Amino acid sequence: MAEQKATNVTWHDQAVTLEDRQKLNGHKGVVVWFTGLSGCGKSSVANAVDRLLHNKGVHTFLLDGDNIRLGLNRNLSFSPEDRTENIRRIGEVAKLFSSSATVVLTAFISPYQADRDQVRALLPDGGFVECYVNASLETCESRDPKGLYKKARAGEITGFTGIDAPYEAPTNSELELDSDAKGIEELATEVVAFLETKGFLTA
Repeated sequence: MAEQKATNVTWHDQAVTLEDRQKLNGHKGVVVWFTGLSGCGKSSVANAVDRLLHNKGVHTFLLDGDNIRLGLNRNLSFSPEDRTENIRRIGEVAKLFSSSATVVLTAFISPYQADRDQVRALLPDGGFVECYVNASLETCESRDPKGLYKKARAGEITGFTGIDAPYEAPTNSELELDSDAKGIEELATEVVAFLETKGFLTA
């Protein structure tokens, strides 16, 4: 856990409860944490889920890795320490959104299991859905939408997940998506069906 540096601060309870917000929104809050290698389809699936849920009248918000690094976490690198801090901050933001009865969709490589577990620990039991977008390294390299694997193989990028930095694949995720064999819309439908089955989309 990060060190608490600020002193003389106290948590303030809010007059509007989580139950009040759930009743207003008509559904529960949850964090759906998409994890996987670069190019596995995390952002594409998360965006497709976002659209499907929005069309159902569900209050959602999507936190995407690159977007967050362009703003909130612009001062962080891709070192192991900064990767951990990146995920910690995102976990705290996701917690705030979910406590407003929002379905939070996050798309981050988040290569370390300990970091993902730390986010899980921030949330109430059942409030964190780890969604492993499983695509082989070969598939991800063949897609290479940003040309990053090519640069990593050429030595132009160091510490790149899957090439010269590790990716710790989930071993007990709530949901695993086969991104090698299935398309984005099919995978997104699987995620929405899971959320419906688990009762997240009702108050």
